[in-house]
Amino acid sequence: MPLLVEPAVHYQDSFLTALIEFHAEGRHPELSLEVLRDPEAFARYVHALRAEALPETARRLGGVPSTNLWWVDGDTFLGRISIRHELNAALRRIGGHIGYEIRPSARGKGHATDMLAAGLVVAHEHGIDPALVTCDVANRASRRVIEANGGRYTGRDGDELQFLVPTA
Repeated sequence: MPLLVEPAVHYQDSFLTALIEFHAEGRHPELSLEVLRDPEAFARYVHALRAEALPETARRLGGVPSTNLWWVDGDTFLGRISIRHELNAALRRIGGHIGYEIRPSARGKGHATDMLAAGLVVAHEHGIDPALVTCDVANRASRRVIEANGGRYTGRDGDELQFLVPTA
């Protein structure tokens, strides 16, 4: 049964296979397969993801503390979710408190709905209620995931739909 876990190095092979799938869609060009194949580089990547939750971690301009978790089934990486502990002006428009994605080969199987449900529990633990979750107007699948988790449509900002989702 899939569950949320902290990023860990023992998922490297499955993560890299998923990254190949994402690259085929044109997603995550900033993540180099060649670099992340090196175990030490992958360990640094995992460490950096986990450190994003710490308020004292240096982050790029506009970044906020975020808990990054992976949705896995056994040793298989299925997707990831990021719970942003606070919002800035940009995240109030696009992104919200929670961003998530499922690897292409695992889509259409209910993983996003279940992963968001599990992520909402984590958001609640960080004092977030309700959570702002957004999706592109054309992303019908994501809208269904958000609504299946109790998301209430609150408006639109350009091409981005905005929902408030209860965490408790």
